[in-house]
Amino acid sequence: MPELKLGRLPDRTPVKISFAASPELNQALQDYAAVYRTTYGQAEVVAELVPFMLEAFLDGDRGFAKARKEGIEEPPPGASSPIRSRRSRRVGEAAAPSITGTEE
Repeated sequence: MPELKLGRLPDRTPVKISFAASPELNQALQDYAAVYRTTYGQAEVVAELVPFMLEAFLDGDRGFAKARKEGIEEPPPGASSPIRSRRSRRVGEAAAPSITGTEE
């Protein structure tokens, strides 16, 4: 086989992730989509914007980049993550609407 400068391409199969958003976050995302439409003259649904927003957030988080570069350690068994702790305080709240590709 010849040796190419371009290595084998990584897996590009999209992975579908869904989550529940609080009403406030949903409204903020809808507002962002409206500002995006005004700024660029093109409407995009929230579901199309979110992956790029998350990527920009992760790319800009220096602490995350450093931790990832140093190797991510698994928490000890039984340790709760900050996300679980925060969500546990919300028990009893109504379920938030999910984000779908049909909203603008």
